[in-house]
Amino acid sequence: MTNKFNFFLVILLGVISSLLITGCKDDPDDPDIESYPSIILSSAETSNYPGNTVSTSVSITAPNGLKKMTILKEGSLYEEVNYNSEKTANYSFSYTIEAGLTAGSIVNFAFIAIDSLGKQSDQVLFKINILELITREIVQVNGDITENSIWTSDKIWRLNNIVKVTDGVTLTIEPGTIIKGASESNGTLLIQRGGKIMAQGTASNPIVFTSDKDPGSRAAGDWGGIVICGKAPNNQGASIILEGDYGAVHGGTNPQDNSGTLSYVRIEFAGNIINNNQEINSLTLASVGSSTIINNIQCSFGLDDSFEFFGGTVNAKNLISYKAKDDDIDTDFGHVGHIQFAVAVRDGNIADQFYSNGIEIDNDGAGTPMLPLTQTVLSNITIIGAKNIAEGIISPLLQNAAQFRRNSMPSIYNSFLTGFPVGIFIDDTKPGCSQNALEEKLQVRNTILAGVENWGNNNWGGSTNNTNAPLKQVNANVAPGFEVNTWFNTSNYNNQLLAKWQDAGIDQSVFNSVNPKFTPNSGSILLNSARWDNTPNAEDPFFEEVNYVGAFGPTDWTAGWSNWTPQTTIYQ
Repeated sequence: MTNKFNFFLVILLGVISSLLITGCKDDPDDPDIESYPSIILSSAETSNYPGNTVSTSVSITAPNGLKKMTILKEGSLYEEVNYNSEKTANYSFSYTIEAGLTAGSIVNFAFIAIDSLGKQSDQVLFKINILELITREIVQVNGDITENSIWTSDKIWRLNNIVKVTDGVTLTIEPGTIIKGASESNGTLLIQRGGKIMAQGTASNPIVFTSDKDPGSRAAGDWGGIVICGKAPNNQGASIILEGDYGAVHGGTNPQDNSGTLSYVRIEFAGNIINNNQEINSLTLASVGSSTIINNIQCSFGLDDSFEFFGGTVNAKNLISYKAKDDDIDTDFGHVGHIQFAVAVRDGNIADQFYSNGIEIDNDGAGTPMLPLTQTVLSNITIIGAKNIAEGIISPLLQNAAQFRRNSMPSIYNSFLTGFPVGIFIDDTKPGCSQNALEEKLQVRNTILAGVENWGNNNWGGSTNNTNAPLKQVNANVAPGFEVNTWFNTSNYNNQLLAKWQDAGIDQSVFNSVNPKFTPNSGSILLNSARWDNTPNAEDPFFEEVNYVGAFGPTDWTAGWSNWTPQTTIYQ
């Protein structure tokens, strides 16, 4: 009898103890359940090949303060990340799939957050499906394409020398197709005037133009790039030779000219040196017309500019420039198109010998009043320079987040610029831009510049004529009465200067990360700060009137089709 009594007593005490435990998150009636930490992944599942890198962004909330995050691989400890009682935190997780893993197998990672009280979040899984490497036939492409052609995704297409799509011919490229430029002959794809390219990838199956070199040995300038020539107007003439004279003639009188479609396309390691200070860019758009569709393009590790617009009327959306050597976006020769939603990420060790900028806009080389004047309208642009800590050393050849010069008349609206020594430079070495600004023909509005903590006066370096400054001007030919700070801070322009990038509420991973979190953090000044009532040059229906400043609101449009580790990606 005594043994039975003791047995039931033990059971009863166990039940009572379990009811008194307050650390059990599985109890839906726990009054303190909302105080437990939680984890959200930007992507819970992905698929890729052995040798390639996959990634996901981890967002952690811990009301009681975060102590650490534990990462398990197949149930075993893989990594621990320690914290200092932060209420929220973000972590960029990346993993290179081991060679030799069997196709069809799965690798699982689990993330667990632990707060300062010892409370644990639920496990959140990141599932990686291993794909089978398939060797595709390599098709050597040479010379001119003189009849309509289709490049299919079951083959790899290798460009030898300059491959030209001739007048009247359409080249169609299937989603998922890989095109490699021959490194020994600087393979280049040139769409001549009257020719068309129809390269329509998808977010899950982008088209990739890349180097033919092996993973780990790729570099900027391995091949030429993509050049599209159209019949839209420029301010140099109706039929002009593109710089470098490699068989590219552009210009005309048809602003609605159609050179085809580029959508969900990656261009990696492009750029070919032709002459001194003359290179092929990753994507060159020369007198391209407004019926051409350009959207969701990533240019990575280009030897020159990522995107250059020589005149024309073409518009573009959702552009990524990643670790370019020269400028990220360059427009001149009377470009009058629109650009919305573009992000540039720089590397502090990569710059051009003739200096590099995030945005560079000219009318022409001489700064003449030749018509049409360059009047590119840019909105929702994010420029992420390489300077994110005061003690960080970057190349002195990295200059300005945006440089407007040579009598151009651009407009930049609802944009965010940070991480360069200079924010916006009104360059009147050759006159015109300051006068255009005074007359409100050159406009910067609803734009936020952010500096670096503990970096000089106002964390940028000081006065308007200093090497490092949030705003800078050249006084040689400045218009009477123009002063860049007064102009920028005009009240109805609604521009802002922040002392440091952290004040903008962005994640540190945007600086040179293989898994950047571009969406602003909760409460960021970039969210709900856009205005469209003072943007007269953005009334075209092309522009989406979003409520955020910069290229990103709550949705990361780069997810799924972009690649931040192209050096090691296996294209097979």
